[in-house]
Amino acid sequence: MSKKFGSLLLIVIVVTLLIVGYRYIHFRTANAVSDAAFIRSDRLATLAFKVGGKVASMAKSSNEPVTKGELLAQIDPVDFLTAKAQTAHRLKALEEKIEAASLRKKRLEKVLKLQSDIAGNDVNAMHQSIDSTALKIASAKVRLAKLQKDKARFADLLAKRLIESEKYETVKAEYDALSKNIEAMQMALNAQKENLKKAQNGLRLSRVNEKEIAELTKTISSMQEERNALHSAIEDLNHKIADTRLYAPFDGIVAKKFFDAPKVVKKGSPVYAITDPRALYCEVLLSEKKMKGVEPGNRVEITVDALEGKKFEGEVESIAPTSASTFSLVPRDIASGDFTKLDQRFNVRIKLKKSEGLRAGMGATVAIERKGH
Repeated sequence: MSKKFGSLLLIVIVVTLLIVGYRYIHFRTANAVSDAAFIRSDRLATLAFKVGGKVASMAKSSNEPVTKGELLAQIDPVDFLTAKAQTAHRLKALEEKIEAASLRKKRLEKVLKLQSDIAGNDVNAMHQSIDSTALKIASAKVRLAKLQKDKARFADLLAKRLIESEKYETVKAEYDALSKNIEAMQMALNAQKENLKKAQNGLRLSRVNEKEIAELTKTISSMQEERNALHSAIEDLNHKIADTRLYAPFDGIVAKKFFDAPKVVKKGSPVYAITDPRALYCEVLLSEKKMKGVEPGNRVEITVDALEGKKFEGEVESIAPTSASTFSLVPRDIASGDFTKLDQRFNVRIKLKKSEGLRAGMGATVAIERKGH
């Protein structure tokens, strides 16, 4: 009886082992199994300030939830606010200088136009007067020369008693009057020439104002460039003031808080790491020997050791077109002829149907169902 029981037990054990072995082989044949799998996140961000300074407050601790747009930390903005106030003061003073210089320029332009018009008109009038007076003098001198001849002729006739003395006196009086008139016109001509010089001096003075206007134009242009630079500086300070506040970029959880406030930090120093637990996926480094039948859309069973072997369902979302070593910083050198074939691995991305309880970084084992099995 005991022999029969022993034989029966042996048969049961053998059958059980055969069934288990068959199932194991069948499972490995029907599925691509890999332990090189990890839970990853599409939304894992390390947050840092774009400016340096003293972190005055931090609103969250590790593992606390955050909402998109929520203020997480702030740098004391007093230095930037002070710099902005000083720059704004300089800008206001410069604006007043530009306004004063512009007003002076406008006044000089008006004065210059008035002076130029007056001086120009005076010069033209003086030239016309001089030309007219000179022409009268020339005409009078021609008549004076004729009267001089008449006077000499009448004097000779009077000496010979051929004419009465009244005729001679008349010619002489006319000659003397014309001579005095020519002298008066010559004096007037000299005065007109002096007035012409004064008018020309006035015109030259207006040219001095032109130079001052040109200098003012250059000064105003330089101050306007400085004003633009100050406006840019204030705009930059406004950006820096805004950058003293650190906001959550999306809904999620604080994965890591790098330090506690208060603390002086440099630009770009990490402050928080934020992750979104709803944006998890599974990444598998699958051996090329196991790639047969693995295609996007295949069903996947995922086992996570950290959750006591809890299983999750998923499907193959994509397969990398190149092996993981393709972009290695130190590529293999096969030029020497010494070559050892290595098993290449490909990144396979798996979409999770549910992700409750999973965390980025967890290790996993996956079984990817092959097509055709």
